[in-house]
Amino acid sequence: MQRVTVTLDDNLMDELDKVVRERGYQNRSEAIRDLTRAGMQQTLVDSGAVEECIGVLSYVYDHEARDLARRLTNTFHHDHDLSIVSTHVHLDHDRCLEVSILRGEPRMVKHLADHVITERHVLHGKLVLIPVEDNEAGGEGA
Repeated sequence: MQRVTVTLDDNLMDELDKVVRERGYQNRSEAIRDLTRAGMQQTLVDSGAVEECIGVLSYVYDHEARDLARRLTNTFHHDHDLSIVSTHVHLDHDRCLEVSILRGEPRMVKHLADHVITERHVLHGKLVLIPVEDNEAGGEGA
């Protein structure tokens, strides 16, 4: 492990200390390592340097909306090779939450997620991408 000196302005240090407290990190170094890993993973996916990723797509939709459930199902059937598993939760009388685990080329996973999230009557949606690294190339893997 190497030691590094970093200069942060007061506001950023206050924000870092808040993260350390709220998330329960043992110290600033642990928080910085964790945040750095997350940023590097996102940079890998965004840069196109990763050939495969895991996508966690969560979205809330109005299940009473005309034809929406059928359109969403058709979307997933069209890209069935990307879909690993989905779970469905009834939030209340009108709204449902679905969480889908996707795996594939980042561009294709993003395309599927964008198609779902932009459907009319999908109220909230978020995609989190995690790079799948080649273990034989020295990566930690997913």
